[in-house]
Amino acid sequence: MPLKEMLNIHYRIQTDDKLFLGEKEGYRQDDNIYVTISGKNRETILMEQAALSYYLRENEVEMLAIPIPNMNGEWYTSYAEDSYMVLHVKNANQQYSKPIGIKLAEFHQVGSKFSYEPKSISSYGKWKDLWIEKLTAFEKGIEAQAQETPNEYYRILMDYLPYLIGVSENAIQYLQESEREQRILSTDQGTTTFIRFDSFMEQSIIWADQLAYDHPSRDIAEYIRSTFLKNDRSEKIINFLNDYQTISPLSIFGWRLVYARLLFPIHLFDFIEKGFVTTPNANELRRIMKVQIDYEKRLSNFYETVGVDTESWEIPVVQWL
Repeated sequence: MPLKEMLNIHYRIQTDDKLFLGEKEGYRQDDNIYVTISGKNRETILMEQAALSYYLRENEVEMLAIPIPNMNGEWYTSYAEDSYMVLHVKNANQQYSKPIGIKLAEFHQVGSKFSYEPKSISSYGKWKDLWIEKLTAFEKGIEAQAQETPNEYYRILMDYLPYLIGVSENAIQYLQESEREQRILSTDQGTTTFIRFDSFMEQSIIWADQLAYDHPSRDIAEYIRSTFLKNDRSEKIINFLNDYQTISPLSIFGWRLVYARLLFPIHLFDFIEKGFVTTPNANELRRIMKVQIDYEKRLSNFYETVGVDTESWEIPVVQWL
């Protein structure tokens, strides 16, 4: 077990059994778990995430896995032709009873007081450019792969591509209009968020390499997206939003960002991206296309479901859904 050896040699940590937390490989020592992650080609990003994680720990955020230095005081350890960072988490089985909406609002409240805006991991105010960049890259990537690998998966995906482009451009347009919205609150400032909030919901551990810096609506939208995709009841979303807003109310601008993010098919891009690096599955693609039909139905009633009066609040709604 080379990574177990690395912990012993470079960190003086004698571990017991090996385990996996999600996709992360870890080793247990009593109540402590040490997880190794590759730092290759992302050192700057991981150091910004490390700074955020230490700030969160100082502010008593629960269940946080933070980077630890090796015996030489270095954050990265070269081992077996890779560069590793080690994250430490204590009492990984501990459970907390607070509703997820309250936990997230408190997390955002703490994160908004972080003293500077990170550069490499910040998407705050950059959604439009990032979405255009993503759409352009995926359009080229899908077309190139379809030519190189003309199998059933890519034939279906090429037929689906005009829809993907259309719905993405629609979301970008809605976002662009929403960015002119003047009805904002103090809760609209940048804060610590997650790259993908749904992975935190499943694990309850906050990993340093999952952290980002963005508008709080990012996590709110990703919670709702996950609920839509799992076809969970609307009450789950309503309770989540009510809990969240007892601590941190959403502005009109915030509501519009949530809706814009739900319009942008991030979940489809995530699925397609996996197909670029693993063997893609045509049947799985068909399944997610069917799920998308139900997703659109849920999204078409979103504002009404959560009790937002779009007419009196003068919030535009996409009509084609």
